[in-house]
Amino acid sequence: MSWSRFKKHFCHHAELGVSLDISRIPFPDDYLERMEPAMQRAFAAMRELEGGAIANPDENRMVGHYWLRAPQLAPATGLRTEITTTLERIKQFTAAVHAGSVAPAPKARFKHLLVVGIGGSALGPQLVNHALGHPGTDRMSVSFLDNTDPDGIDY
Repeated sequence: MSWSRFKKHFCHHAELGVSLDISRIPFPDDYLERMEPAMQRAFAAMRELEGGAIANPDENRMVGHYWLRAPQLAPATGLRTEITTTLERIKQFTAAVHAGSVAPAPKARFKHLLVVGIGGSALGPQLVNHALGHPGTDRMSVSFLDNTDPDGIDY
């Protein structure tokens, strides 16, 4: 690796506080240029999906899980309303759990959360918990049970 390659392939986004260094990946110098058409096709396909294109033709349905992060991308007003309403209800329920107004009898409040996953569905929540959680100071402790790691069930 050379200094010029590092400078060319290192990216820092100060506002996000994120850096990406691909300089040590051994791709040829013309690789990114050669991949540009394929990347543009991928971005176009992503825009189509975000716009409501049918992604699962055998089920004849859209894929819109990313609309949960950006409801304004949902292609129909009804979808946007349903998403924002549901997210608001989730936030209200969470606040009620944390406040103790939703609690397990006879206890005053929930202290533990068990996330049960099937086939790796707990991996995303595990990542978020690991990245953003603060054991010892979080309002609830989180445990995971997922059949992708049977040994972890005994842990």
